[in-house]
Amino acid sequence: MAPTTLTLAGRPVGSGHPCFVIAEAGVNHNGDVDRAHRLVDAAAGAGADAVKFQTFRADRLASAAAPKAAYQAARTGAAQSQLDMLRALELAPEAHAELQAHARDRGLVFLSTPFDEESADLLEALDVPAFKVPSGELTNLPFLAHLARKGKPLIVSTGMAGLGEVEAAVREIEANGAPGLVLLHCVSSYPARPEDSNLRVMATLAAAFGAPTGYSDHTLGIAVPLAAAALGACVIEKHFTLDRSLPGPDHQASAEPAELTALVEGVRTIESALGDGRKRAVAAEIDTAAVARRSLVAAADIPAGAPLTPDLIALRRPGTGLPPALHPFLLGRRATTAIPAGTLLRLEMLT
Repeated sequence: MAPTTLTLAGRPVGSGHPCFVIAEAGVNHNGDVDRAHRLVDAAAGAGADAVKFQTFRADRLASAAAPKAAYQAARTGAAQSQLDMLRALELAPEAHAELQAHARDRGLVFLSTPFDEESADLLEALDVPAFKVPSGELTNLPFLAHLARKGKPLIVSTGMAGLGEVEAAVREIEANGAPGLVLLHCVSSYPARPEDSNLRVMATLAAAFGAPTGYSDHTLGIAVPLAAAALGACVIEKHFTLDRSLPGPDHQASAEPAELTALVEGVRTIESALGDGRKRAVAAEIDTAAVARRSLVAAADIPAGAPLTPDLIALRRPGTGLPPALHPFLLGRRATTAIPAGTLLRLEMLT
């Protein structure tokens, strides 16, 4: 079984630790390195833990005959091939080092998704803290083995897969020595419909494989990833862009910077709200308890020496006197002094 907690760039990732939020820039730079740097700044401004890009050589990823996905054709035109689209979205090797340095300067972990062995080797040379595996490569077991042998954790998206395919991938990764992995539930539709999200799969993955689990989101808005955080996602990944109206395959299904900021803030609020599960009063409730709870009081004037009968005891606010649970123990006791009606009863008043 995979370890239930792993360390990513010095940060613990797993149950009981802060959710690791990955701002997925992906290819939303449109091949423009300056825009890629602005995406780094936007991720940092939003408070994300990491910014992630995609690393590939188009000729190693797609053949000339590979069609575009329907959503890609709708947003970039059907005349251009997938291969030509990908060529326009490549980042040069030297750009990766520049973006990594920029991310580090902004307090972000730099991550990227490799799509081929050469790209994985480039990222290894940059000493990235982990490799992100995209959903499309989940069944590419030789590639998973290549990544696992590099001795770094893998963050694995599981879109389009059944549980058996996830199991095969996990076995391959573990057999080749990866020191840990995170499994991300994902729906590979752009945008994904909330009703297809099936967030309870995260619990299924955690139970089946014992690894930290999370969610890679393709829905519009932030409601679904916030729900994933509430369900205990250890990692949340969200595509983002500087402007949804930009041309390109992924912009329309991505969050803009203000949404990304709201997502990170929402995740942190949810984390603080989840707590530790122990049922107890918190300090902020003490004043309310004094006002809202009841105490035992004299229902009428009680003469000195009179025994307390049910008609002489009432339950009234505030809650700063004897609690209602002591009612049976006061019956039959005698007043040591006269007690005016409405007085909070004290044990020293009785014998």
